[in-house]
Amino acid sequence: MSNRRSYLALVLHAHLPFVRHPEHARHLEERWLYEALVECYLPLLDAFDRMAEKGPTFALTMSVTPPLAAMLKDELLRRRFDEYLGRVEALAQKEMGRLYGDARFAPIATFYREHFARMRAVWDRHGGDVVGGFVRHWDAGRLDLLTCSATHCYLPGMLPARGGIRPQLELGVRGFERIVGRTPTGAWLAECAYDPSFDSEIARAGIRFTVVDTHGVLHARPRPPFGPHAPVCSESGVAFFARDVESGKEVWSREVGYPGDAYYRDFYRDIGFDLPEPDLMGEVAADGSRLMTGLKYFRITGRDAEKLPYQPGVARERAMQHANDFVAKRAKQLKSLAQTMSQPPIVVAPYDAELFGHWWFEGPIFLEAVYRKLADLADGIEAITLREYLQRHPVCTQATPSASSWGAGGYGVVWVGREAAWIWRHVHHATRYTRWLVQNHRGAEGTAGRALDQAIRELLLLQSSDWPFILKMGTATRYAEARLRVHAHRLRHLGHLVETGTIEGSELAWLDDLCARDNFFQALTGDELRRAFVESPVTSEPEGARPRPAGRTMNAGPRPAELMTIDWGDPP
Repeated sequence: MSNRRSYLALVLHAHLPFVRHPEHARHLEERWLYEALVECYLPLLDAFDRMAEKGPTFALTMSVTPPLAAMLKDELLRRRFDEYLGRVEALAQKEMGRLYGDARFAPIATFYREHFARMRAVWDRHGGDVVGGFVRHWDAGRLDLLTCSATHCYLPGMLPARGGIRPQLELGVRGFERIVGRTPTGAWLAECAYDPSFDSEIARAGIRFTVVDTHGVLHARPRPPFGPHAPVCSESGVAFFARDVESGKEVWSREVGYPGDAYYRDFYRDIGFDLPEPDLMGEVAADGSRLMTGLKYFRITGRDAEKLPYQPGVARERAMQHANDFVAKRAKQLKSLAQTMSQPPIVVAPYDAELFGHWWFEGPIFLEAVYRKLADLADGIEAITLREYLQRHPVCTQATPSASSWGAGGYGVVWVGREAAWIWRHVHHATRYTRWLVQNHRGAEGTAGRALDQAIRELLLLQSSDWPFILKMGTATRYAEARLRVHAHRLRHLGHLVETGTIEGSELAWLDDLCARDNFFQALTGDELRRAFVESPVTSEPEGARPRPAGRTMNAGPRPAELMTIDWGDPP
C-alpha cells in the first residue's frame, strides 16, 4: 500500500463582497477589489500562465464567487482599476526619484516599479479579463473553478427562513454559469458552513462536491473510516472533502505559519501612513484619512524589534525554502496515511485566495514553488483537483457530515454571535417577504417586473455573509451597517412599488438609478430569478399571508441610531 499514489489538493477560495458605487469617482471600499487584483489575482494568474508555458504542470481547485466574478467582469470597475493601476505605477516612479541614492530603500522602490509594470503586462495580456484568464486554464485542465452561494451567504443563519437557502444555492450556480460562461460541478459553501438539514438543497442545485472543515467529516454519521483524508458522500449524493489540519496550520497559524517569517514583507507598514500627504500624489481618502498604497518598504522583522528594510530577493528564497518544507511534510504525511488506508489518501489544503499575494506578498511564489517541488518528487505524490480525484476514485463512504464551519470555534459565532446577531431578524423578515412578493406577483411585467427583479437582487445582497463578518471583526463597521440598512430599505420600497403597481415620475427615475447601481446578476432573466423563490420550500407563514417587510426598526447593534443616518439616495 505504501507504493500507491497519494494526492495533494490545493484549494483557493476567491471572494470579495459586491461593492460598486458609480455615484462616487473614487469610492473607498471599491479599493478592496483593486488591491486584491494587483496583489493577488493578477500575480496568481501570472504564475498560472508561467507554469502553463514553462512548467511544471499544476492542478488547482479555485472558487470564484458570483459577486467577485461579477465585479471582475464589470466594465466600470475594470476601467476604474486600470486608472488605479496607473496611479500606483506613477507613485512608484515618483518614489524612485525621491529615494535616489538611498542604499536602503531605493532598490525597493525600483522593485515596486517593476512589480507594477509586470502586473500591467498581465492585465494587458488578458485584455483586462481576469475571469477569462482563469477559464483558459480551466479549459486546459489545469484549474477547476467552483461557484458559491449567490452572495456568499452564511447558509446556517438562514435556517429560520429556509425559503432563502434554495435561491442562494441555485442562483449561485446559475449566476456563475452566466458570468463565467461554464457550468460548475462543485461549489464552495460560504465559510465552509454546512448543516445536514439543507443537504438535499445542495444536491438539487447541481452541486456534486464541496469542502467542509475537518470536524465536519470527523463527526459525520456514521463515522467515516478514513477520517478527513478521503471524501464522504451524503445520502443526497454530494461528496464532501475535509480540510487537513496539518497543512492548514503551517500556512494559517499566527505562531508557526510560514507567512509570519521575519523576512517576508510587512503588510501593515505602508508609505500611505508614513509619508507626508503631498508625497502621496493624491492617494488619500476624500476626508483626508490615509490609505494603503501597496508600497511597503519594511519586512516583518520580529516582535518588539525595529523594522528592517524589505529584501525581495531574500524573501523569495525564503518562500522557496518554505515550499520545500511544505512538500516534504506532505510527502511524509501521505506516506504514513497510505500505509493504513485501503484507498488512495488525499490531503485537502484550502485557503483564502487573498492570502496569497495580498496578506502574504510572497504567497504566489510559494504556490508556484510547491508545484515545482512536487514535480521533482518520485514517490507517488500527485497534485490533483477535487473533481479529478472523484473521477478517478468515485466510490466513497456514505456518511452525513456534522454541522460545522471553518470560523473561530468551528461553528457560527463569527456570523451569528453578539456583534452581528441583531441583523438576522431583518434578513429573515426580508427573505419571507420577498418570497411572498414573488409568489403573489410572479407575472409582473414592465416597470413592476423590473422592480420585483431588483427586489430579489437587494435581498441577495442583504444576505451576504460579509456584513456580519465585518461587524464581528470591527473593521469597516460603518460601511457594513450602511449596506445592511440600505438593502433592507430599498427592498421594502421596491416591494411597495410592486404591490401598488404604480411606478412613474420620480419613482421610475429612482428605479432606473437603483438598477444601474446594484446591477448584480443582470445577466439572469426575471423568470430565472423568480423561479428560485417560487420553488423554494414553504416557510412557517401561512400561504398567502403577507409577512412583515424588513428594516422598519433596523438600528445598528449597541450604537445610537443617529450614527447610522447616511444618505444613500433612498426615496423619502
